[in-house]
Amino acid sequence: ELGKQWYQRRVREIQTYQHYIKRINLSKADLTHREMSTEKKRGGFLARKAKKTEEHSSEMEGRLRSKEYVTAEDVLKLNRITSDYLCAITANTHKIDFNKFKIRDVESGVVLFEIAKPAGAPEIFSTDPNAGRYVRYEFPPEFLKLKQIGATVEFTIGDKPVNNFRMIERHYFKDQIIKSFDFDFGFCMPNSSNTCEHIYDLPSLSPELIKDMVDNPFMTKSDSFYFVDDRLVMHNKADYAYKYNASM
Repeated sequence: ELGKQWYQRRVREIQTYQHYIKRINLSKADLTHREMSTEKKRGGFLARKAKKTEEHSSEMEGRLRSKEYVTAEDVLKLNRITSDYLCAITANTHKIDFNKFKIRDVESGVVLFEIAKPAGAPEIFSTDPNAGRYVRYEFPPEFLKLKQIGATVEFTIGDKPVNNFRMIERHYFKDQIIKSFDFDFGFCMPNSSNTCEHIYDLPSLSPELIKDMVDNPFMTKSDSFYFVDDRLVMHNKADYAYKYNASM
């Protein structure tokens, strides 16, 4: 009789344990389902947010292009790279012409990049209305670890004086702003040749972001806006790749 009671008690214990395990498994399955559902909702939310941001940026660009002229305050509100130029090339009525551009590492003094128009080179006519407004750069990944670079530009002015010459340059990676630079050239006399160096304090980037930028060439982009008396007269674009076989 005692053996029979012990056996029945053990059966009940086993049944209770099996029921408990079943409840745990059901709870885990429910939790996994809820986690998947939450992640799906989160992904949908981020996609909707990205789409809404893109639509907002497109609307803002459209409004800026419809204005009589674009101001510095306008471009400082942009939160992603522009899809097109915000002014026509004919807006450069002051005939500002960049002839030479050089980038150097401030700490070491090493010249990283240099390009210049050949002296006496004839003007090249193109059917592309945006010819000369876009540049593609290739640097080694070490470039992303520099603290300061100096950018020297040589440029000429036409027969009109240039007042309050200003440049705003905004850099993005995957449509997220990395850094915004704001430089003042001041006053430039008519028919003058000018040289100016601007010092860029580069942002400190995490190793993860640097790797992402190296792994995604030309996803780093910039808009350069030039103003005279707070009126946009030039808009140039560039993109960047950071390759191990690039020279520096």
